[in-house]
Amino acid sequence: MAWAITLFLLAGVAWLAIGGDVGGTVLTGVAMVSVGALALHGTLLRPRLAAGPDGIQARTVGGAHRYSWSEARLRLRTTRRLGRDSVTLEVESGDHLLVFGRIDLGEDPRDVLDVLTALKGQALS
Repeated sequence: MAWAITLFLLAGVAWLAIGGDVGGTVLTGVAMVSVGALALHGTLLRPRLAAGPDGIQARTVGGAHRYSWSEARLRLRTTRRLGRDSVTLEVESGDHLLVFGRIDLGEDPRDVLDVLTALKGQALS
């Protein structure tokens, strides 16, 4: 979706540039670059979280991180902002804390925690 919006904004930049609207061209160009950067970020870091029998792999801007099931601590955190509850999945290992929301996971964090807990139980038994 972000790539489609980026292309739409690119068409808007071209349209405004042809029309001679300098201010509109600059504002639309800034929006296009911003949405394009978010689209690139989402594309390059997918999947953000993967799990298998050996443990968890998380992809971040700083690179991939691997944690074995014995060292990874999983929990849900619910926060209330602007009158709305937001649930995140926290993966903690030593000094590292990774926080994943619904957009990062592509699913409800509660459902992801259930799957990860089942995988962890199978791996450690």
